[in-house]
Amino acid sequence: MQKGIDFIGITVVYACHDGEGNFLFNKRSKNCRDEHGRWDLGGGGLEFEDTVEDTLKKEVKEEYCVDIISSEFIGYRDFFREDNSKKTHWLALYFKVLVDKDKVKNGEPHKFDEIGWFRLDNLPSPIHSQAPYFFDKYKDRL
Repeated sequence: MQKGIDFIGITVVYACHDGEGNFLFNKRSKNCRDEHGRWDLGGGGLEFEDTVEDTLKKEVKEEYCVDIISSEFIGYRDFFREDNSKKTHWLALYFKVLVDKDKVKNGEPHKFDEIGWFRLDNLPSPIHSQAPYFFDKYKDRL
């Protein structure tokens, strides 16, 4: 059975920031499931018996080699999309996460061609299809 296809998948999505208005993005490689070459926020699926908080910590550490200084839950969204002609349903839990900019590294070079810091008034392009919704809805909380 596949998350998001055979049952609702739950994912944590996080906007890592440095406390000075800079946000961390990753550029998705050809090894990612979809949206290759697009800039994206961090994220990862919740696994059985993992808490949301543990998943958030684990994913930030895996993707960016850094510990969370602080985090804030800012909202959720149901994602209804198609993946290889199959309907999918994901529940995304959104977080704002403070990290030490000087300690961040690309922890998943097989998945991310590069990582970079951007300001909200100068987002990278092309951006992941779901990111504009996140920034439009939560810009006042970032």
